[in-house]
Amino acid sequence: MKVNPNEEDTMQIGQLSRLTGVSTRALRHYDESGVLVPGRTSSGYRSYTEDDVVRVHQITAMIAAGLGTATIKQYLDCARTGDHGTHLEMCPRLRADLDAVAERLRAQHAALGATVERLEGLAAPRVPA
Repeated sequence: MKVNPNEEDTMQIGQLSRLTGVSTRALRHYDESGVLVPGRTSSGYRSYTEDDVVRVHQITAMIAAGLGTATIKQYLDCARTGDHGTHLEMCPRLRADLDAVAERLRAQHAALGATVERLEGLAAPRVPA
């Protein structure tokens, strides 16, 4: 548990939620999964800094790209945020994991396409023979 030295420079979970657009429930989940480690006030409440705002944006960018919190936890230190959003510095193991996620998503996309075709086939009018 990290302790924030100056509680005046921190915010509580509700303010972080408003700044990032991420629900307090999701922020608590990030804490529980170890991808976002808030400081604590002297009263034991979670407290966040401006660095945590950036970290939440990195986490949400990685989730939006199809990564789970376990993978995010492994590679969050590779996340960089710049003028063009969040990106990851590559290393061989990370590249392999990202390729595996991409392949899984491609397979799910193909399966969904086949399901849509079957659904459309069911809804197509039948011409009597």
